[in-house]
Amino acid sequence: MLIKDHDLILFQGDSVTDAGRNKEDPNDLGKGYPMIIAGWIAATYPELQVKFINRGIGGNRVKDLKARWEKDCLELKPTLVSIMIGINDCWRRYDRNDPTSLEQFTADYRAIIQATKEQLNARLVLIEPFVLPMKEEQRRWREDLDPKINAVRDLAREFGALLLPMDGIFNQYSTRRDSAFWTKDGVHPTVAGHALIAREWLKLMRAV
Repeated sequence: MLIKDHDLILFQGDSVTDAGRNKEDPNDLGKGYPMIIAGWIAATYPELQVKFINRGIGGNRVKDLKARWEKDCLELKPTLVSIMIGINDCWRRYDRNDPTSLEQFTADYRAIIQATKEQLNARLVLIEPFVLPMKEEQRRWREDLDPKINAVRDLAREFGALLLPMDGIFNQYSTRRDSAFWTKDGVHPTVAGHALIAREWLKLMRAV
């Protein structure tokens, strides 16, 4: 297993990671995949002293992560950082006419990873942003989202990070049950969707 005794694991990202956490309680993990992962590790490996922190914030884009990275990552000194970001960088192009260019997305994401590697030498898990179209208009998002997903893959290769290909995984599982089973709106996971992310994350870490 890739999780070690005394690891401090930080989950970062947008509303998918946030999952309704109580931001007044720094130890609250929300009601999504971070909570499921933490519970599984605690129950399966009770001998390990592992702490989990969730700092996902709904609506965030990669530029927002960059702006708060010092406070919400570097100062916490995690040993493993799991990042899922990017869907709002795509979504805002279509609902607010406020796009994030591929170049800016990649540069900001690279800056976050570089700071993490240089100041913490933390291990990294990069999770692809994803969409499971539930509205016809969401099918157009692929033109914006696919290049950003490829950028995440490139960054994982560049920095030796683990990659969790959730866009591909969700689309694979949508052949078994429709999009509404996995997400509420094409983006925000249902209970089953969060459980799928958690299971695939744990498989990536060789914990299941």
